[in-house]
This record gives sequence, C-alpha cells and structure tokens, in this order.
Amino acid sequence: MTSADDKFYHARITKRVDFAPDLWMIRVHPDGEFKFAPGQYATLGVEGPDKRSERPYSIASSPDENEIEFFFELVPNGELTPKLYQLQLGDEMLMRKSAKGRFTLETGTARKNHLLVSTVTGVAPFVSYLRKLSQDSKDGKFAGEHKLFLINGASRSWEFGYHDELAQFAATLPWFQYVPTVSRPWEDTTWKGETGRVDDLLRKYADMWNLAPDNCVLYLCGHPEMIEHSKGIFKRRGFPKEAMKEEIYWIPSKQAAS
Repeated sequence: MTSADDKFYHARITKRVDFAPDLWMIRVHPDGEFKFAPGQYATLGVEGPDKRSERPYSIASSPDENEIEFFFELVPNGELTPKLYQLQLGDEMLMRKSAKGRFTLETGTARKNHLLVSTVTGVAPFVSYLRKLSQDSKDGKFAGEHKLFLINGASRSWEFGYHDELAQFAATLPWFQYVPTVSRPWEDTTWKGETGRVDDLLRKYADMWNLAPDNCVLYLCGHPEMIEHSKGIFKRRGFPKEAMKEEIYWIPSKQAAS
C-alpha cells in the first residue's frame, strides 16, 4: 500500500492574513520542490479521523517565489474550508506534490490582449500571472507585447484581498489595466470605484479597450453563474470557443449554488 507521504508534502503555514471574517490568505512552505505555471492549482488536504478531505485551489504566488500562496473563502458547511480556516501559523496541511490545470496564459496565438474576469477568490490565478510577468518585465524577459485587462468583482471592497497590489501593478505597468467593481455599494458607502456586477460591465469595458474576437482571449474564474453569463455575452460578440478559458470554483447543486 502506498503511503500518503509518497504523494503529499506536509506544507507548513508561514503567513496568514485575514481580509474579512470569511476570507483569508495563507503562504506555505511546501517542504520540497513544487513546480507550476501561473494559473495552475495545487490540491490541498486535511487528514480527518475517518477520511482525508482534499480540494484543488488556484495558486496566487509566482513560480519565482519560494513559498506557495492561496486565497480562500470560507464555505460554512463545506468539507474542507472550515478545517483549513482553523489552521494558523506553523500548522501543517497536506499538499499533493504536483500542480495541475490548464488555466494558463495563452501567449502562442495572434491574440495579444487578455481579458481576465473574476469574482472574489477567483482573482488568485490572475495575481500569479501578474506577479510572474512583472518580474519577467524587470528581468528583461517580457517587453509588454501582451496586454492584460482585469475586471474583478466582489460584493464589498474589503473582499478584494489583492486590491492594493493590483492597483500598484496598474499604476506602474503600461501593459496592465485593472477595474475592481463592487456589487453592493449600499453596504460599502466609502467605496468610490466602479459599481455593478462583473458581467454587467463586460460590454462597456470590452468596447473601451477595443477587445474583439480576433485580438483577445477571455479568461473567466470564480462564481459559476458569472462564468455562464459572461460566456454568453462573449459568444454573442463572436468569440470562438478557443478564445475563451474558464476555471469554475464549484459546481452548483440543484438546491444551492455554494
């Protein structure tokens, strides 16, 4: 029988930041080599008394960093996030030794524009893209031939775990634009930015940025309803299947979408 240690690292938490009561970020030291491309995910697990609970989570860190970063949302009745939520600095979790996923930046086509659309924790793979490209730009490995446009939605502004970092990228990187939008501004009266659901803003910004089926790849990550609505909008705009990528964070059940 294969031991769990053959497939898993015991990843130790080196940093934790709580953005809101149900949103937090952790960084872990994987305890071994862990290679990944920006946009891929790691499978995390916690050993319980009866069984091991596992789930894939998008990686927010760049492959250039020596720790792996994740952005979580607590699902109160979920199988794994309540267990992960209890873990603090120095605690360990299981992490499968290989990354997976194909939600990577498409740089091998004629489409040089990349529209990144996310809700809350769905921003994680895009943070990884940007951290890597920003470092590549500093190292002279990326000259800005690809342009990235991010629309990131949340109910309230304190759910933007990476807002300051993304705003700084947007202020300093000529090839990156960032639009955070709040869908419940009446619960966040100090917010002065864009308001509305992500999918309600797509047409406006796609037109403003001149994003068309022949020059743009669409990336959708987060809430399944947002993904379905957004795909419909871009299909009607003539975007072919190969110019649309998606990463759904959960499959909604018939009873509830959570």
